Amino acid sequence: MIEFLLLDLDDTILDFHMQEAAAIRKTLSEAGIEPADEICDLYSKINLRHWKMLEKGEITRETLAWHRFQELFETLGVEGNPQKTGEIYWDHLAYGHYFLPGAEATVKALAKKYQLYMVTNGTARVQYSRIASAGLAPYFKDIFVSQEIGVNKPEKAYFDACFAKIPGFDREKAIIVGDSLSSDIRGGKNAGIKTCWVNPKGKEAPAENTPDYEIKSITELEELLKTL
Repeated sequence: MIEFLLLDLDDTILDFHMQEAAAIRKTLSEAGIEPADEICDLYSKINLRHWKMLEKGEITRETLAWHRFQELFETLGVEGNPQKTGEIYWDHLAYGHYFLPGAEATVKALAKKYQLYMVTNGTARVQYSRIASAGLAPYFKDIFVSQEIGVNKPEKAYFDACFAKIPGFDREKAIIVGDSLSSDIRGGKNAGIKTCWVNPKGKEAPAENTPDYEIKSITELEELLKTL
């Protein structure tokens, strides 16, 4: 029987792509760059690659914050201040929130039956601002942001630090739920707990990183948990 739910935040509960799109358009405009769709898409690809590098320990969070904009400026052939632009972007990203369909009601329902813990690789000031905006904190026993933990998902050390802060934690009664194979699912496997992949597009997981369970939306989680 599951007792402890470790829930990812971005693209599991909140729509990060919508948040990112709004933030990058505002940021580019302030940097004097027309926020055309193709430029926003280019940034998104650069940003995703940098987060993958962070997960692998190839760059630091501080480097990520500005280097993605340096690469964007260089690719576009424009002048800009990557450090300043990075700070502006964090400010815009931290403002407001967008729930995925049905996610808010699902979290409220799950909190009545399970111990909820949030596990996120985001930057602390950005994540806490969005969590506060969405009113999510009261439904979680604790919130674990990788920047504060000092280690990122999927590292075992991240989860060890989280588990040490959860009273009476039992790996056999825990499951991590998230959209990322590389951080959530691999992280759960590294930590020795059950894994559930939120896979709205029906992608195929690689054999070496297959989740224990799979759902299209967090709204399907409550029914799944009844079977475990």
